[in-house]
Amino acid sequence: MKILLQRVDTASVSVDDNVVGKIGCGVVLFVGIHRDDDDKVLNLCAEKCVNLRLFSDESGKMNSSVLQVGGQILAVSQFTLYGDCTKGRKPSFERAAKGEIAEPLYNSFLRILRSKGARVESGVFAAEMKVEIHNNGPVTLCIEYSN
Repeated sequence: MKILLQRVDTASVSVDDNVVGKIGCGVVLFVGIHRDDDDKVLNLCAEKCVNLRLFSDESGKMNSSVLQVGGQILAVSQFTLYGDCTKGRKPSFERAAKGEIAEPLYNSFLRILRSKGARVESGVFAAEMKVEIHNNGPVTLCIEYSN
């Protein structure tokens, strides 16, 4: 699993000009599912995402998690995170899970985030989406776990 995480002041995701997910202060997670991902990887990534200390504490240090600041999570599925551009001019997506495998894993990931106390909004799996982000910092991290 590969996640591109961005700390945001606000973010939203739209499908066909309709907002399907919107958050205030929190993090946006662009979520790529690898063809070998399983529940263990989903749990590791969810744990990391909700507990990373990315927000300022009372002394101005990045020492608080999204849960601690009462922030929200906007999760957007993005198989292109597994695009391999090393050969030719067309990315290869061989490492990304096929939709019929990735969608249930993505939905499980959302449930796991919620079970850890996160307030989660999401895009629509496999839809053409428009994502609007007001990045804070900017703080952008890549989280990756594999079997």
